[in-house]
Amino acid sequence: MVELQERLAAFAAARAWQPFHTPKNLAAALSVEAGELLEIFQWLTPEQAATVMTDPAEAHRVRDEVADVLAYLLQFCASVGVDPLAALAAKIDRNELRFPVPGARADRADRADGTDRTGGADGADGRGATDG
Repeated sequence: MVELQERLAAFAAARAWQPFHTPKNLAAALSVEAGELLEIFQWLTPEQAATVMTDPAEAHRVRDEVADVLAYLLQFCASVGVDPLAALAAKIDRNELRFPVPGARADRADRADGTDRTGGADGADGRGATDG
């Protein structure tokens, strides 16, 4: 990871792009690239989206957009001093506490309608591992 961040920094430095690589600009670029990744899937059915990687041209587009998102995320992290792997590990730790495995919570008070005190059905609210 560090090697990739150093390579990205060297690439930007060789082109004198550092003045433009502010946290705000990098966050905006990251958002744009994530939008471009989303655009590939925008009007696809779930079934079509599941097979995108079987089309070589679309798979190439997906890989390029993933690379762009990751590149801007790594550059953003370097600009603000965040270790992305440590940040992710800490977030997963917090989410494991916030969103326990259904049925594992000692204070769970199921009601007849199948929801618990947090409002989620059976304790699950459908959020991903890094939501929140």
